[in-house]
Amino acid sequence: MRFGRFGFTYRFLPSKTHFRIMTPNYESWSKDELIARLKELEAKKHPKSTHSPTSKKPFHFSSHPKRKIAIKFCYSGWEYNGLAYQNGPTPLPTVEDVLFKAFVKARLVDETGGLDGCGWEKCGRTDRGVSAAGQVVSLWVRSALPTETSSKVTSSPPSEDVSTEDTPQNTSLQSSTKHELRYVSILNRLLPPTIRVLAWSSISPDFSARFNCKHRHYKYFFTSHGLDVSLMQSAANHLVGEHDFRNMCKLDPGKQITNFHRCVMRAQINPLSPESDGDNRVYVFDLVGSAFLYHQVRHIMALLFLVGTGVEQPSIIPALMNVFHAESDSSTKSPLPLVDRKPEYQMADALPLMLWDCAYADSDVTWQTDGDGTESGAGSDLYHQLHSIHQRSLIHTVLDEHFFTAATQYHSPPPQYFPFSQTGLTPHTLPHSTSGREPVLGVPLGAGTYKRNARYIPLLERKRLDHVDVANERWRIGRGSKYSKQKTSDDGTE
Repeated sequence: MRFGRFGFTYRFLPSKTHFRIMTPNYESWSKDELIARLKELEAKKHPKSTHSPTSKKPFHFSSHPKRKIAIKFCYSGWEYNGLAYQNGPTPLPTVEDVLFKAFVKARLVDETGGLDGCGWEKCGRTDRGVSAAGQVVSLWVRSALPTETSSKVTSSPPSEDVSTEDTPQNTSLQSSTKHELRYVSILNRLLPPTIRVLAWSSISPDFSARFNCKHRHYKYFFTSHGLDVSLMQSAANHLVGEHDFRNMCKLDPGKQITNFHRCVMRAQINPLSPESDGDNRVYVFDLVGSAFLYHQVRHIMALLFLVGTGVEQPSIIPALMNVFHAESDSSTKSPLPLVDRKPEYQMADALPLMLWDCAYADSDVTWQTDGDGTESGAGSDLYHQLHSIHQRSLIHTVLDEHFFTAATQYHSPPPQYFPFSQTGLTPHTLPHSTSGREPVLGVPLGAGTYKRNARYIPLLERKRLDHVDVANERWRIGRGSKYSKQKTSDDGTE
């Protein structure tokens, strides 16, 4: 007797009490049946064993010592959607998200706790497009040193890294461990080239990257094309000291800020390129302060550009800081208008802005690297990486310059109106074109971008935004009230 199921041929033996399976008839099998059969044979050939000596055991952070460290890192802001981690989707990744994932992949922090679980704190927030050369984050991380020594011993480079995913699991750490993990090398191997960890420091458990910072130093790069830099410096001089900067920042009622006083320690413009660069000489605006408001640096630069072109006078700076009662300009002794509400104006471009440094007391941090300064050290690798990026950028600059030179052979430059201090023009004496059209003024916004208008409206004659108190109150009874109710519902409290 013969019958088949899934292509097998069976033969019934009368003298036996069972069937004997004959050769399978694979030609009659479907594709799905063949795949299922292959999986069955593979499972029999390689049976799973829960006692395999090569199987990895789960990684338990609780079995490893921890220490609190600060890391200093740089990043190219144009590649990211700002520094701060965002709960929702963003057009570009955020720096914090990429950096935190590198810590997780290196098993330096526990992913389940998120940023809060490792005590993550950043020195200052940078927005989309803004870069940093000395940003600082503090957090708790896994250590190779015993708990009692990890807060005291500084690192020296071990012979090999012990923090990647190839690390043996649940390896007990002995008190004889002499070297700390190579945090700089480990993270840089996992991070993209647009984020580089420069150094790290052992810190005390109560250290805060934000609140322990003594001052923050921003740099804004620009060219002198169409600008009177001496007038810009005159305006910048008014920034030094403690002032109310509510008219030089982006007002965000969601933050409910009522104190807009900030202290500026230095506001200096210096050349970066030689005098021979002429109209395209590169300058840097160095702004140092204890803390900064939302978009404060970019608003200040926009005002300096207005002064540099000549459409506004340096006195516009003290006027915008005169928010409570009538005062006089200390330099001219002339009365200043009361500006208690911010006029509408566009802030400067983000690309040239860089958080250059976050300064701390020497007793708080001691920056160190993994390398020993030799050619084979990790520091040497980082140097070569950043040097290569710089070299390619120089070549791109030369190429762009030659593209521009090629175009000038066929296209003449437009009339130059700025700076008024050199052309002798004013907004009311601009020459019309041969066709009778009004000239278009291109007020610089940085990085080769311009705000183009046929007629310039003085800043203090423009439409004013709502007073800060009005905007804050409207948010509290509107969106803020909805947010508060939502938070109460989520927390389950009354």
